[in-house]
Amino acid sequence: MAAAGGADGLRGLLFYKVSCPTCQMAAPVAERLYRAVGELLVAVAQDPPERVRGFEASYGTSFPSLSDAEPHEVSDAYGVRTVPTLFLLRDGRVDDVVESWDREGWNRVGAKLAAAADVAAEALSWPGDGLPPFRPG
Repeated sequence: MAAAGGADGLRGLLFYKVSCPTCQMAAPVAERLYRAVGELLVAVAQDPPERVRGFEASYGTSFPSLSDAEPHEVSDAYGVRTVPTLFLLRDGRVDDVVESWDREGWNRVGAKLAAAADVAAEALSWPGDGLPPFRPG
């Protein structure tokens, strides 16, 4: 991944798998984040491109997704143990990591990316939005 990013060299990197129920649940939140910060968020799907396109159609996502199909070389390089995993990169180095669906963590990384994109930080998820505070991937 390139080191370029928003203010402070920040970029979000989201790893997911199309068949993962937790990833499917988090897809609308990832889409909200992408719509707020644009190109500062890049996703990496642990699936072949045709399955990624199917996910985009099924879940209404428009964020760019790169394919990291078997043997998951990019995922392995980042030490991804579970999906979804959301990284905050600063100048190409890992600054923060949120594994699984963790509302607090996603909101924390989202706020940092919003600041880097110079947009108002809004919560990505909140109590009462129908999502649990935590769900393992």
